[in-house]
Amino acid sequence: MQEIGTVISSELGPNSKEFWFVLNDNKGVPVRKGQFIQLNTQDGILVARVEEIIKTNRYYQRAESVSEFERSGRPLVEQFPVDRWEYLIAQAHPLGVFSNSIQKRVTFPPSPGNDVYPIDEQLLHNVLGLDVNSGLDLGKIEFHNVDAKLNMTRLFQKHLAILAMSGAGKSYLTGVLLEEILNRERNQRPSVIMIDPHGEYGGFAADPKYATSTKVYGGREITIATNTLSAYQLSILMPKITAVQRRELNPVIRKLRDEKTVYNMQNLIEAVLNSDIKDVKTKSVLASWLHELEYTGLFSNRDYPSIKDLAYQGNLSIFDLSDIVDIKRKQIIVSYFAWKLFEARRQKKISPFVLFVEEAHQFAPQQQENELALSRGIIEQVAREGRKFNACLVLITQRPAGLSTTALSQCNTHVIMRVTNPYDLDHIKESSEGITGGVLDSIPGLKVGEAYIVGEAVNYPILINVREKKSKSSEKGMKLEDEILNFNNNKQINEKDLETFM
Repeated sequence: MQEIGTVISSELGPNSKEFWFVLNDNKGVPVRKGQFIQLNTQDGILVARVEEIIKTNRYYQRAESVSEFERSGRPLVEQFPVDRWEYLIAQAHPLGVFSNSIQKRVTFPPSPGNDVYPIDEQLLHNVLGLDVNSGLDLGKIEFHNVDAKLNMTRLFQKHLAILAMSGAGKSYLTGVLLEEILNRERNQRPSVIMIDPHGEYGGFAADPKYATSTKVYGGREITIATNTLSAYQLSILMPKITAVQRRELNPVIRKLRDEKTVYNMQNLIEAVLNSDIKDVKTKSVLASWLHELEYTGLFSNRDYPSIKDLAYQGNLSIFDLSDIVDIKRKQIIVSYFAWKLFEARRQKKISPFVLFVEEAHQFAPQQQENELALSRGIIEQVAREGRKFNACLVLITQRPAGLSTTALSQCNTHVIMRVTNPYDLDHIKESSEGITGGVLDSIPGLKVGEAYIVGEAVNYPILINVREKKSKSSEKGMKLEDEILNFNNNKQINEKDLETFM
């Protein structure tokens, strides 16, 4: 293995927290900020990450001297061998010492004069905690020809957040993650449920490789069984209800269940109006709020899909909500089915599941009133308690600052792509335990398809280039150019539909 540099001495060290080395530039071995390196010490192999690279030249260190020489009319480069005195210094942060496959804390600094080497591939696997044999392959680690294979249990056991501004590639990365789950043997897969507000993931149902394991449920065909709802559950969907009003609703529901095993929202409204509730105002208000729920068109005498179908082991179930405009209706769907999934999993009636929530800030907003955040409570509950029951959340958002702090703080692994909004960056800093100042500073400059992974899934933060997605893309998520072409190809049909609409 060819050395890439030599540890040097300075006023500050080397010490156990950082050291510096001069790069052997002439040997043609590239070194970049973020790269992992190793060196031999008396304690074992010390592994470090390059935090910064500084280019310096002794001839240009004193401004007054440079200015004086330049006054002669001849450039400094013509008067002295300037190019021979230019060199690079790298600042490195020690991560650990490895001896006999055991990792130890760094308690003693490297010595000046120690040779620095590129990190061995197998050692990098061990340092980062990668699952080489059966991990989920998300791409390549930047500056290293190493697959970023993450252990599925470590990634999902304590929830995951995917954070990025619009256009940075978060949906593309999510598609890669779904591929990796579905590529496993069925008996090794969790149930996967995707909340898809924009219809971006329907391509899996059209892809021959994944079609048999994928089911898409359109927003307009989803229904909720009214007879399964208790007064407490209804109160979540009617946030203005008082404790007294909820107490009055309880006996009405009990009586209706005694009379009918199956009933719809209209039946419940009629039962309220014909009930023994003495306060006329309470009766009227309850009926009014129930009418509002009925108006959504979601409530029926059965659940569709059933929880058994929704959480079928090894399958991907997609709630395509792109045909629903009303955010309240979307939140009701998420609130109800997330609750059903969580309760079923707590009782071990369904397999372990991973619930993906796209546009998570819509369903668990940080600052909205309760009536505009109907699904926030259950998402926060799953975030707090889900890991005890192998009920995992994946929260995907382009507005981290708008997402519930309670939910986000429970995501122990963050995949962070390009984010430029300072409020979002501050929110990420506060909620991500494993993030460093260097990583945070680099986030606004990430290119499309680059992502930092920090937290429980890896031992140390890593920068990856997301691999190419192999599954079909949804037509609803096609590029603008393709959408225009598609429109022009169907121009006659579109014009006829427009005339009918007008």
